[in-house]
Amino acid sequence: MLLLTGASSDHSFRFNVDPLSLTTFGSTVIVEGCDQSLSISWIHAWTVTDGIITQVREYFNTSLTVTRLGDPTQSPPSTYGSSSTAEITPAYCPSVWESSFSNRVGKSVPGLVLAI
Repeated sequence: MLLLTGASSDHSFRFNVDPLSLTTFGSTVIVEGCDQSLSISWIHAWTVTDGIITQVREYFNTSLTVTRLGDPTQSPPSTYGSSSTAEITPAYCPSVWESSFSNRVGKSVPGLVLAI
């Protein structure tokens, strides 16, 4: 972090970013990998617009699940009964991708959900 922000000029620390998997979902690109010792896993989620990366999200030692927000036409519409309380219809958000290298670091890691 200090090197990236310019607070330190020590260039002796190197972290190789070798992607081991790449998956796309429309304008979202998910790239996953880990270091050579399998102690650090990383995931990049890029948003690409007109061939240009416009947003980058980076996760280290985190389990990531990507879900697709449901199409309202696939979910049954809410129905109203005779009472004043509306029935809540569950959202359709299928899991379309899960990270795999976070399990290899040998320790418990936080889990996040990225909705696209």
